[in-house]
Amino acid sequence: MNLHSLKPAENSTKLSKRVGRGQGSGKGGTSTRGHKGAKSRSGYSRKIGFEGGQMPIYRILPKRGFKNVNRIEYNAINISTLQYIFEKTNISEITPEVLISNGLVKKRDLIKVLGKGELSCKLTVNAHAFSKTAKEAIEKNGGSINVIGAKAVADEQK
Repeated sequence: MNLHSLKPAENSTKLSKRVGRGQGSGKGGTSTRGHKGAKSRSGYSRKIGFEGGQMPIYRILPKRGFKNVNRIEYNAINISTLQYIFEKTNISEITPEVLISNGLVKKRDLIKVLGKGELSCKLTVNAHAFSKTAKEAIEKNGGSINVIGAKAVADEQK
């Protein structure tokens, strides 16, 4: 092995075009950009959704529906899930911390308890909102509900 026989490994180097380095490079003159127009100019960048000057599809298609900016997004928990947590951990007071530790909600989630399933134990449930059926099912078994957070403040003001 001699120094003059060393070569880089196959496919390890990339032959790049030497653009704009004169006519001898074969890429001189217009530097592979063609003649005239926006794409030939320096600093050109196409806008997202640009379709060559024709009316873009996002302006042609009709807009549908309504998006409420004041929507409050709740994470739904069924009373069957509360029953399962009680059987698993034997905790009679369900709080957001209990639901977080069981991996059912995240720290910043708002919780709404829904009435799907059966509840056969006495529970004290703390959540941000309750459905009518969930409230009835919890209170039917001798349990109680506590509305926490901003909704509780709004209910107190009414």
